[in-house]
Amino acid sequence: MADFHQNGIITTLHNFRNKSKKEIEKELKFFSKKRPIQLILPSLYSEIKRPALTRIISELNKTNYISEIIIGLDQANEKEFLEAKHFFSSLSIKHKILWNDAPNLIKLDRELEAIGLSPKNFGKGRNVWYCMGYSIANDNAEAIAIHDCDIKTYTNEIVAKLIYPIANPKLNFEFCKGFYPRVSGDKINGRVSRLLVTPLLKSLKKIIGPSDYLDFIDAFRYPLAGECSFRKRILRELRIPSDWGLEIGVLSEMYRNYRNSTLCQVDIADKYDHKHQEYSFDDREKGLSKMSIDISKTLIRKLATQGNTFSIETFRSLKATYFRTALDFVEIYKKDCDMNSIEFDIDKEERAVELFAENIMKAGETFLDKPLQTPLLPTWNRIESASPGFLKKLKKAADSHNI
Repeated sequence: MADFHQNGIITTLHNFRNKSKKEIEKELKFFSKKRPIQLILPSLYSEIKRPALTRIISELNKTNYISEIIIGLDQANEKEFLEAKHFFSSLSIKHKILWNDAPNLIKLDRELEAIGLSPKNFGKGRNVWYCMGYSIANDNAEAIAIHDCDIKTYTNEIVAKLIYPIANPKLNFEFCKGFYPRVSGDKINGRVSRLLVTPLLKSLKKIIGPSDYLDFIDAFRYPLAGECSFRKRILRELRIPSDWGLEIGVLSEMYRNYRNSTLCQVDIADKYDHKHQEYSFDDREKGLSKMSIDISKTLIRKLATQGNTFSIETFRSLKATYFRTALDFVEIYKKDCDMNSIEFDIDKEERAVELFAENIMKAGETFLDKPLQTPLLPTWNRIESASPGFLKKLKKAADSHNI
């Protein structure tokens, strides 16, 4: 059971076990009459081969309050799309597949490329961005949730708790972030969050001084969670990264555009496990190595937009400060694991810290080399201004595959 702790910055909604899942679902069914609920599932074709997504489909079929599901399908040729279409046909909820590799959608993407507004990087951020555009074009939802398709421990309680703060009009929230314990069996997970993000935020505060923005990001129990929900109006004005900085980028947009009182985080699961990325010690373009660089760049660029200045000396100090802070956290995690009889590999943890320290420096050097680079995707308001009618064309193209 969670405690009642509040950090004073972001409202934390706990799970005190006083309200059953059945009660929550009954309320959601009522709320959905005035605030139709939509779920966005960004998925790779390869995920239909894994048991996690089969479990997710089975659990979603037990719900009765979701009006529509948008599935963003990446890395699928025509044969694989037809296979995915057959796979998702087991969904009893109305659903549409946004086949991002479809020839007509690639053609639309090239239209944006011709005016300099196309996503430059392929990945989850691009997938989510196009799903958001498709959601706007469909215009049939008021409360929207997003979660990943690789959750091995998925139950439909996750989506119920995730969407509840947005669907319930009495709560008056615009955005909600999910959190959960990152312990599975006898192993502690959440490596990038606890070994990179938390010590990096603490270190940045030491280097640049007090920062409302850093306090804001640090207030979230699990800032890298892929699960969030929001009101429809957020979609048109949201600027998100197309790389692994997606989750931090979304939080940064919430900080920039919305009052803290309209934002919350919610406990959505007692246990959570998903597909784990490799560290990729030898290749900065893969796995957790690339993720750590992208996340670090996102934080650095956001701080730069707030008037903070950086130099190579700043990043050297940041690297050293982070390294010492992260090693202190490793000791803390070790004691916590000892207390709970959880396996803990100090050597692997410290190797990860060494890798992340090098990648913070790499992210800083990249920023200094290209300080004017704009990694954020344009808002859908800008797309409609630059290319009037684009959303209608996106809807028509995507719908042609859902007949």
